Amino acid sequence: MENFALEATRSTPAVHFDAATLLLEMKGESYPENSAKFFGPMVEWVTAALAHNADTPLVMNLELAYFNSSSSKILFNLFDTLDKAAASGRPVTINWRYLEENEMALECGEEFQNEVANAVFNLVPLGG
Repeated sequence: MENFALEATRSTPAVHFDAATLLLEMKGESYPENSAKFFGPMVEWVTAALAHNADTPLVMNLELAYFNSSSSKILFNLFDTLDKAAASGRPVTINWRYLEENEMALECGEEFQNEVANAVFNLVPLGG
């Protein structure tokens, strides 16, 4: 497996997935014109990583200041995939990082957290 990285743009987050440590990071804003096209390779990478490194804990750090509804839908699906992996015994941690003054980001994180039953889902406030 190889690492996966994308530079941030005005409408897409920076993405870095480390194949050796299974650390997944996304930071920025996510409102791409075609969310399925943008997130497709990431979903494929996560699926392959889960199949390839069966014993390695997976950690996902997200810091999304803003995201649109189509990005939200894909994030729900991604969290569902991670939650199923955690239900099968893989250690999975999702860290939802948000600026303390961004109440919308906190509320979205809480909604995502409520959908995750098996993975560890942390709400991580950041100072402004």
